Amino acid sequence: MQDSPKIYADDLRKFVTTVYKTLEVPEEDAKLVADSLVQADLWGHQSHGVLRLSWYVERLRRAVMHKVTQPKFEVDAGAIAVIDGQDGIGQVLAAKAADEAVKRAKIHGIGAVAVRNSNHFGTCMYFTLMAARQGCIGFLTTNGGPAIAPWGGMKKIIGTNPWSIAAPAGKHAPMVLDIANTAVARGKIYLARNKHEKIPLGWALTADGEPTTDPQAAIDGIIAPMAGHKGYAIGVMMDVLAGAMSGSKWGPKVNGPYHYDKKSGAGHFMIAMNIEAFRPLAAFNADIEEMIATIKSVPLAKGNEEVFYPGELEARNDVKNRQAGLFFPADTIADLQKVAGELGLESELPF
Repeated sequence: MQDSPKIYADDLRKFVTTVYKTLEVPEEDAKLVADSLVQADLWGHQSHGVLRLSWYVERLRRAVMHKVTQPKFEVDAGAIAVIDGQDGIGQVLAAKAADEAVKRAKIHGIGAVAVRNSNHFGTCMYFTLMAARQGCIGFLTTNGGPAIAPWGGMKKIIGTNPWSIAAPAGKHAPMVLDIANTAVARGKIYLARNKHEKIPLGWALTADGEPTTDPQAAIDGIIAPMAGHKGYAIGVMMDVLAGAMSGSKWGPKVNGPYHYDKKSGAGHFMIAMNIEAFRPLAAFNADIEEMIATIKSVPLAKGNEEVFYPGELEARNDVKNRQAGLFFPADTIADLQKVAGELGLESELPF
């Protein structure tokens, strides 16, 4: 990793924005998508950062994801909305859902927004943090292409279907959870492939049902659910919210971002809860600060130097990586170079 070029976030964000603008994505949308990808890298989640740029670019070029996102309200009823994304860009639609949910929560105490016919949007926490920064607790889930087999079965038909909850934390960076319902997010397996590294046993099975440490065999096979049957069941229920509730695709009908020639059909479900509607925000923040202090005060397990609250590591990584710069696997760098070459943007590369 350290042998790759050092890249600073602002330069990388500018390059990714230029890529999207070259593909005729409106400037504000291009900036949003670029920020979401680079932010994932800053948090230390390269599985959901610019590694995915070439996937999104190919989907735009093949017009299965539309360059101009035109959300259409199918339901607009007080605290509730349903938006048809009309195959627009996932990040733009997720941001719209977060914005609408917060606006409605400020009026009604809670806002719930379902999105149908969308696309992959990267990290869930990018959008739940939008709510947390505005004094709300945010919840977001989305479905994705098949990755998990039903418990006891041998055919993948359920997505990783990640979900996130974020809350303000007073003087601290927001508390935030962002997890897939698999033993590991599928993007981390793609990242291992880019690094030419083996994956740990327990992450995935081959298509024949055998445990594997080969990332490509894992991608071609079945990703293991987290906590056995529990991860499988949570994945199904998240699809109930993101897929069935939104009126979008569900289960094996959804296509992932690496299926370049197929419409996604991904659905999302966002909830914002206005803390002030339940109790004073200052009192809530005081409780969360005390909660964090309590969490971090427990005796340390052997081999550990500190206890972290959910979201703390990402916040620290963000500060560190903004100052020190980012390093990427050679395969990710090659992908960025390939995108730049195809679009005539070699002079815009940030390295």
